[in-house]
Amino acid sequence: MARYLVGEFDEVVGINETFIKERPVLKLKEELETGLGEFKEKAEEKGIVDVDDATLFLVRFKNGAIGSFEATRFAPGRKNGQRFEINGSKGSIVFNLERLNELEYYSREDEQGEQGFRTIIATDASHPYAGNWWPAGHIIGYGEAFVNMVADIFNSIARGENPSPNFYDGVKCQEVLEAVDQSIKERKWVKVR
Repeated sequence: MARYLVGEFDEVVGINETFIKERPVLKLKEELETGLGEFKEKAEEKGIVDVDDATLFLVRFKNGAIGSFEATRFAPGRKNGQRFEINGSKGSIVFNLERLNELEYYSREDEQGEQGFRTIIATDASHPYAGNWWPAGHIIGYGEAFVNMVADIFNSIARGENPSPNFYDGVKCQEVLEAVDQSIKERKWVKVR
């Protein structure tokens, strides 16, 4: 998403941490009546944790922009917190997946006495995708976003175009993640391939 919104990555530097070093081992408990299994915690047996609880990294984009990224399982109150904030010389824009139909916008070009963040409710038919759904003011949900994605894919194929995002974008994302992993291991800035 950052490549789409800001541009290509140049280099990254990251840190990570595992705060909880041991966790209860989950055991499969057979359900005799149904024949199905379910996982139940066994608090008396602990296992070593080998995954990160938090990862943060900084990026320098090829166009001169800079950015910061954070991923953590320790964010109380965040149910599906995926937030993008882009700040520039003329303004800022913020999107939060937990408020799917809203976009926060700030412009330095507004009259000085009227400057401030405003919330744009993106449910009018003039907004991309919204016109394919309900009347203005009716929210579009998480599930509808997947319907829009599938429609984009099929429409791209029908036009003979490569859908976006595509496998190339997935590879570019993986290159960034691998550079972050390398940066964490080497404790230095790493160029993205």
